[in-house]
Amino acid sequence: MPSVLPDGEPVPDDGSLPASALDGAGDRPLAFYLHVPYCATRCGYCDFNTYTATELRGSGGVLASRDNYADTLADEIRLARKVLGDDPRPVRTVFVGGGTPTLLAAGDLVRMLDAVREEFGLADDAEITTEANPESVGPEYLEALRAGGFNRISFGMQSARQHVLKVLDRTHTPGRPEACVAEARAAGFDHVNLDLIYGTPGESDDDWRASLEAAVGAGPDHVSAYALIVEEGTQLARRIRRGEVPMTDDDVHADRYLIAEDVLSGAGYAWYEVSNWATSEAGRCLHNELYWRGADWWGAGPGAHSHVGGVRWWNVKHPGAYAAALAEGRSPGAGREVLTSEDRRVERVLLELRLREGVPLALLREAGLAAASRALDEGLLQPGPYAEGRAALTLRGRLLADAVVRDLVD
Repeated sequence: MPSVLPDGEPVPDDGSLPASALDGAGDRPLAFYLHVPYCATRCGYCDFNTYTATELRGSGGVLASRDNYADTLADEIRLARKVLGDDPRPVRTVFVGGGTPTLLAAGDLVRMLDAVREEFGLADDAEITTEANPESVGPEYLEALRAGGFNRISFGMQSARQHVLKVLDRTHTPGRPEACVAEARAAGFDHVNLDLIYGTPGESDDDWRASLEAAVGAGPDHVSAYALIVEEGTQLARRIRRGEVPMTDDDVHADRYLIAEDVLSGAGYAWYEVSNWATSEAGRCLHNELYWRGADWWGAGPGAHSHVGGVRWWNVKHPGAYAAALAEGRSPGAGREVLTSEDRRVERVLLELRLREGVPLALLREAGLAAASRALDEGLLQPGPYAEGRAALTLRGRLLADAVVRDLVD
């Protein structure tokens, strides 16, 4: 089942924020994340806040139904308008994730977007993305999304090899994600992403290279490649513990990452975040960049997290409890925390170091500056940006990014 929520102080019933949260808001972009918590089946590696029909049966009643979910989520967007008051910012990005958003009708996703547009307005160049399962969309569905205002789409490909997909419990067939790219292009989507996962038990270097080459051959302008993390409580973790499939080690992950960099850079994709490559600046995922740069975002939906002006909060996880709170006129927030200036500094270092541009050395304390100097000597940071006052990772540094950042935040 999905991981537990963090501890925190209670969220007021009306969802109100401390007055300080909107100080300087005009200088920060505003984004929305819309969470759709439904999946047809649960993938063995997944610990996201998602639910199958079987898991919801008898535990949420009509309130947890997919049929009225768009209306329920729109209620939270209207709550956001009340909480943010006369905040004049139009929304810069909207990202619909899950779960499997495309289990809902295309019209439902458009209605959720319309609620954001009606309450806040959208920037003229707003990036509007949805995730999609390759088996749950077709040309007509994609055309309806594009006509409704979506201009970016992200397909979960994971692998081009059937035996790898089987270990991951993915239900789509090899070749279908690549076909979806063509269908999305035909529907008018300029920006298309394919998500890949490396390090699956039983995957070989050749399997991984074949997946990358299949993704590149499909012609998306963005590719994400994530190392498989085996989360406790998942079906995959239990299978590994029973010895049914082997655990992939860190050295294999490093080798796969180098293969990804080789194939993607050779095909004209440039990395801009440790796990993300794009063919142009326009192809980069602006929504995720706003996360990494500490912008404001409202996360609507069960278990969704939000951040506005140094206040972070998260919603109750179960779709039934979420819908019940909104039906009663209450915030669905389960808890929140107010970040200190030191919390925010540390988060900037943690997140911005993963970006191609790196993090300003001015954000580092004395111990962090000493660590940055050592990292430079060890070939983990680039000399050019360092001389200009930024810590930016080399390729070797990207392989060891977690260790580098632990030293820099001291």
